[in-house]
Amino acid sequence: MQKPLSLRSALLKAIPSLSANPDSLSLLVHNGYIASTLAASLSFEKRYPLTIAVNNFTDDLNALLVPVLAWCRDNQPDIMSGPAETTQGFTWQMQNNADGSFNVTLTLALTERTQVWEEEQQLHAKDLPEPLPAAPVSRPMELYINGELVSRWEE
Repeated sequence: MQKPLSLRSALLKAIPSLSANPDSLSLLVHNGYIASTLAASLSFEKRYPLTIAVNNFTDDLNALLVPVLAWCRDNQPDIMSGPAETTQGFTWQMQNNADGSFNVTLTLALTERTQVWEEEQQLHAKDLPEPLPAAPVSRPMELYINGELVSRWEE
């Protein structure tokens, strides 16, 4: 699985206090499941909650949340795309410690696609990257039909 390692690396790069104390960061995958169909290939999707635990954190909470959101935008953008995902795809809780630090637990609903294909009587599997986001929508101001300008407008 690629995403837990990728997120761990991103957090260690983005948060100096975690980089200085990487043992305070742990990631756990639990209750994952496989989504597959009876399609011709055995391709499937791993779906799992990833729990990120940060112990004895003394920075501002946003110093942790913002890098996670930035990582999600590239690696699990659907967490930000719909009502169910935006309320359940990224959850967190925090416990204050007596020394002023706190323990933070984040949970992300992640997926990873695996392509499986057969070649020369052998099965091959390959983890696939997250699909690229759609290109920004342009807003043309002219309509051509059969090469002829039929309409022009301004916003």
